[in-house]
Amino acid sequence: MSQDLTRWPTGRMLSSAARRVEHDWNAHLAAWDLNHASLPVLVLLAHRSHSQRELASATGVTEQTMSRILTRMERTGYLTRKPQVDDRRQHVISLTPAGAAVMQAAAQPGPAEELSTRGLTTEQVAQLRELLILMIAARPDANDAASQV
Repeated sequence: MSQDLTRWPTGRMLSSAARRVEHDWNAHLAAWDLNHASLPVLVLLAHRSHSQRELASATGVTEQTMSRILTRMERTGYLTRKPQVDDRRQHVISLTPAGAAVMQAAAQPGPAEELSTRGLTTEQVAQLRELLILMIAARPDANDAASQV
């Protein structure tokens, strides 16, 4: 890399590192026709069925974006959408057995940890985790509780 990374502002470094990890994570998840946006949906559905609105809120995306995510996952056979009994305009989204199996395989923490800490020692990983916890805690987000995926 010809650029002097030490001259970059911290935010740019953090953003660049996050994009690179996301790229690697998406490449890993592609084996199951998933990406960083669809895996949390599988994890949420593994606990119980949800509406599209609930899933969008829990993952911090718009309902329109969630609709695209769900359409792709329905096509792959990972979930079903059925009309709600009391309001046929809304749908109940549920995990299929295929979706549950894929979630178990794709949500394994080992590969995610390896991808996101590549090049760091055990001590550096511990330091990074401590710093990230501090940064996240300093910027509370209403969606944090739901995004522990």
